[in-house]
Amino acid sequence: MENPRSNDSGAVPFDGAPSPDGGQGEEPGVNGHWSPFAPAGNHNDAPAGPPTPPHGTPTPATPPQGQDGGYGQPYPAQPSLPPGVNPDTAAVPVVAPYPQGPPQAPQHPPQSPHPPQAPQHPPAGPQYPPHTGAVPYQPQSAPPASAPHPMAPPTSGPPVFVPQEPMSGPPMQANLPAVYGEPTPPTADDFARRRTASPSKPTASMGARAVLRRGTFGLVSLPPSKWEREVLRSTDAVRRNFGGLRQVTVVNPKGGAGKTVAVLMLAMSFGQRRGGYVLAWDNNETQGTLGMRAQQDFHNRTVRDLLSDLTHFQGPTGRVGDLSQYVRSQGEAMFDVLASDESATAGEMLTSQAFGDIRQIVSRFYKLIVVDTGNNVRAANWQSAMDATDQLVITMSARNDSAETAARMLDHLEQSGRTELVRRAVTVVSMPAHRKDLDLPAVQRHFAARTRSVLLAPYEKLLDSGEPIRYGMLSQATKEAWLKIAAAVAEGL
Repeated sequence: MENPRSNDSGAVPFDGAPSPDGGQGEEPGVNGHWSPFAPAGNHNDAPAGPPTPPHGTPTPATPPQGQDGGYGQPYPAQPSLPPGVNPDTAAVPVVAPYPQGPPQAPQHPPQSPHPPQAPQHPPAGPQYPPHTGAVPYQPQSAPPASAPHPMAPPTSGPPVFVPQEPMSGPPMQANLPAVYGEPTPPTADDFARRRTASPSKPTASMGARAVLRRGTFGLVSLPPSKWEREVLRSTDAVRRNFGGLRQVTVVNPKGGAGKTVAVLMLAMSFGQRRGGYVLAWDNNETQGTLGMRAQQDFHNRTVRDLLSDLTHFQGPTGRVGDLSQYVRSQGEAMFDVLASDESATAGEMLTSQAFGDIRQIVSRFYKLIVVDTGNNVRAANWQSAMDATDQLVITMSARNDSAETAARMLDHLEQSGRTELVRRAVTVVSMPAHRKDLDLPAVQRHFAARTRSVLLAPYEKLLDSGEPIRYGMLSQATKEAWLKIAAAVAEGL
């Protein structure tokens, strides 16, 4: 029987016999000389560890256990992998396929029956390649042509496709000019903004500062003083657009309380600052004095003449030029006056219907109406004037009797359901030539608690004379005081 351990020469080597090159005889695959034809030996006799690959095959370096990792630092602990995960593919990230085309077929068969699962979230801390010791040798027919790209999809398992949600909204190209800073075409609004003039630096135009600026030919230009700024603020308030027809009604049942003077001064302040379209109307039920204190005109027609010719203005033929035959122009004051009947023996009193008809006509030609009232609060035209009032002005002298009459009139207005009209009213106190025996603080406290504002009108001899008012001869202090009063009235319009 042939010995299975015999060689070609028939000699049977024994364990421990010297080899032809002078070494001891060993079993194949025991001392590192590997042979693919060596039979599997006893596991107890074979040394621990995987077989050694052929000469020339690089093996990864294994850091020695228990030694420092360089510069006295220990090697970091290697992360452990769950059972059943191939270490060759566990560290490869799963990415979406390249847009150039589908992924290439895997070059090697899968090492595990189950494809590796990509981690949902990367582990915290520093990432290191997995270490499993020596890599077992696997025979290959030829080395790979080139190493795979670091971001290439995994070579084992089916390709992983990441679904993407469809885009919503307008295409991105619609916003490209704005995103990349390209200029957008101008609009008509952009072209119209060129008309908006930037505010100039304020300079003094009144008083000593204006004289100094003109004297130095503009070399010394000072800003407006506090007094000038107050005048400019009042002027702006008077000139603003009211948004439609507005009516200011001046009331006090007592005669001599300054109603007629207040109507003329308010109409002058609004007319000169607004440039016209202001009417002063005497709504006295019988005989009024507004036409007597105003400047005279080429005619003496009154409100009764307008009532008799009312049909001429009710149709489309009525014109503003025709109305000038019934109103009296005030020249430099830039407003018109519609006087009441100046005859004490005239016909019947004005009715509520007459007031409404006249107001309908004059509202077609004027933007602001200042109404003077009589002394009878129970008259129909007086009540109609209250119903059409936008801003109430209460006048009185500094005497107690005039103030008490005005206070009782406010009680009547509140009792008749006009409380809001009283709360928004403006009180004007006309000062006498001498303030002796006047209780002005008590008057101011009472009406300040019941109305919106209390203002003082300075004494002016020209206004107290009873003659037609010559507006150009009024003092500067009187004009400024009434301009301030007009600004307070305009705030309620």
